[in-house]
Amino acid sequence: MPSASHFDQLLKAAAAQPDPQRLLFVFAQAELPEGATEEQRKNFVAGKGGALTPLACVDKAPADLSTFDALVDESRNACPPWQVLFVAALAGQDGKPPSTALVDSALHAMVEAVKAGRFGSYMALSPNGEPLVMS
Repeated sequence: MPSASHFDQLLKAAAAQPDPQRLLFVFAQAELPEGATEEQRKNFVAGKGGALTPLACVDKAPADLSTFDALVDESRNACPPWQVLFVAALAGQDGKPPSTALVDSALHAMVEAVKAGRFGSYMALSPNGEPLVMS
């Protein structure tokens, strides 16, 4: 199952790093942009196109995560339905996890990047854990 393999690989890779990691998550939904053309509307209804709007963000230590399904369940209780989950990792230094200020700054930058459509450096997953290629 893709959700287990990709997410499990992410958790294993983060746990294997020499310095503690924080995993950063931005949950986003697709929306039809204002002033959309008729063609854009048709494409959107067909599940293509649209603009991604961040709904929520959170950071977690890899040890705080068990499965992708558990993360999805937690998100369903904390934010509106989402279509894309963007994931990044942030490393600490000298055996210490990244500071709260650094995590907050990184999450803010990640949210702003998603709003601007600059998400090529993030892992993107569907709600069932399948990797997404954004074009």
